[in-house]
Amino acid sequence: MITKNIIPKINMKLKILLLLVFLYTIGFAQSFKVNKIEPPNWWEGMKTDQIQLMVYGENLGEVKVKSSGLKITQVYKVENKSYLFLDIDLTGQKAGNYKLTFFDSDDNIDITYPILKRESTTDRQQGFSNKDVIYLIMPDRFANGDTANDYVVGYKDSMQDQFTQARHGGDIQGVIDHLGYLKDLGISTIWLTPLVENNTFRSYHGYSATDFYKIDPRLGNIDLYKTLVSKAHDQDLKIIMDHVSNHISIDHPWMKNLPTPDWINGTVKNHLSADHHKMVYTDPHADSSTIEHVYKGWFVDYMPDLNQANRFLGHYIIQNTIWWIETSGVDGIREDTYPYCNQEFMSRWAKAVMNEYPNFNIVGEVWTGEPAFLSGYQGGNKLRDFNTNLPAVTDFGMRDALGDFLKGNKNIDNFYNLLTKDYLYPNSDNLVTFIDNHDIGRAMFQADSNIAKFKIAFHLLLTTRGIPQILYGTEIGMIENDDHGTLRKNFPGGFPKDNRDAFTESGRTKYENDIFNFFQKMLTLRRNHPALSQGKLIHFPADDNVYVYFKIHGDELILNIINTNEHPIEIDLNNYAHIIKNRNGFTDLFSAEHFDLKDKIKVNGMKAEMFLIE
Repeated sequence: MITKNIIPKINMKLKILLLLVFLYTIGFAQSFKVNKIEPPNWWEGMKTDQIQLMVYGENLGEVKVKSSGLKITQVYKVENKSYLFLDIDLTGQKAGNYKLTFFDSDDNIDITYPILKRESTTDRQQGFSNKDVIYLIMPDRFANGDTANDYVVGYKDSMQDQFTQARHGGDIQGVIDHLGYLKDLGISTIWLTPLVENNTFRSYHGYSATDFYKIDPRLGNIDLYKTLVSKAHDQDLKIIMDHVSNHISIDHPWMKNLPTPDWINGTVKNHLSADHHKMVYTDPHADSSTIEHVYKGWFVDYMPDLNQANRFLGHYIIQNTIWWIETSGVDGIREDTYPYCNQEFMSRWAKAVMNEYPNFNIVGEVWTGEPAFLSGYQGGNKLRDFNTNLPAVTDFGMRDALGDFLKGNKNIDNFYNLLTKDYLYPNSDNLVTFIDNHDIGRAMFQADSNIAKFKIAFHLLLTTRGIPQILYGTEIGMIENDDHGTLRKNFPGGFPKDNRDAFTESGRTKYENDIFNFFQKMLTLRRNHPALSQGKLIHFPADDNVYVYFKIHGDELILNIINTNEHPIEIDLNNYAHIIKNRNGFTDLFSAEHFDLKDKIKVNGMKAEMFLIE
């Protein structure tokens, strides 16, 4: 009797509860949110006038979109209902704030989407060339101009001064504060490692993005970045943006909720590791699985590999690149880990950027020192049936040759031999040349503190061919070692607790001023004598450890003599009469001393000399 009375009551309560749960579920399913749209704006009058918006939200699976002012040509629904994508045709679209209405049968949300007027382009997107000298800065290690942003609530990697892989507090303001120093040094172009948000492990270097549309607040903000570019341009300095298409941080919000299953290559638990066989793209015998392993491999486990073959992600990356260029006014791009990306996509990417900004330049990081492989990445190479559309590449070949010279592994013949392979490149003048960078032991460390060798190597770098790049601190002879965190040492005087200021002559040691004065003199000569940067190179096989070459530009003729012996040598200019022809004399560009052409030139041991033939 008791059982019969209880069961009907339980059943009735259960039915009511299930009904309420059902009604709540239906109601919940019908509510949706729009949390973010990327890119956050676009501009009128762009060549790139067909854009795709990536919409972040909740329960977007049944949502429709309309606009009275923007022409929406396609709405894409994906399996993950937290995202949808909109194609918009901006042909002839005028600047203004336009309304996007997201709606379903029960609700609607209005979002304002701005189309902006473009800023004046007279001093924007200038590009860079062999007329320039690039100065590479890792902002976190260069100068702390705003201590208020050293700690930001909610951001990882607090500053630990003794830990080489932690943040040290350098920022954009620190770069702005020292533009005068850089101008005085004589460089023309500044390359900053990535500035986008890196709220992740070991974030100071900037290569682990967690937000592609936001400056890391510990470095500054987007307005400050625009100020940096503007102030640099005011001093005739250019800015190169470091961009990463290959990977993101494991802490990027995408990794908790991938827009599509194939947004990254593989999964966190099951993915290929990076394969560094970069020659496979030019290897006519390479198997497709080998090639796939290069571009689908994860660089490291905490940097998931993006799948640029995904059409939505492809649009995202191209638009993000153009958005930053247009927003900031930067003059060029250094593209990180270029070979590890989908090469077909990267070709489209480079073409899209160069189409929008014809005066621009892009240098791809290709870490191989063999010109036969390296040259295949430069756009327009007739030896390949595939055009990368990439204007410039990093010349690791020259880096290896000069590094081997500094270390004593090879003599000056090796450098001469490297340049004889320039026929492989569509444009060897558009190679970014260097001896050290943020990933390689500093030049003075490679030279084992041999200052004479160090100066010879940089003389060669600054007077042969290509676009030279100098790592911050190399101009004062920083040494350190091969460890990444250690070689990325703070610049002395850039941080509040520093006991001296190497940005000033009085704050530098005698040794540092010697190196600084050498660079300042070389950069001044390079700027004042176009033959050194833009001239045709005519060189001669290295003979008895002596390398001789001329640079010719218009009527300007400059002779360089590199003596890598420990003893002095003499050069008879009669051997070069067919180049010198009817000129009368020559001037030592370092001492300003004038000589008659009949005089033999004496060059001391382990010394580089330079003469203007008049």
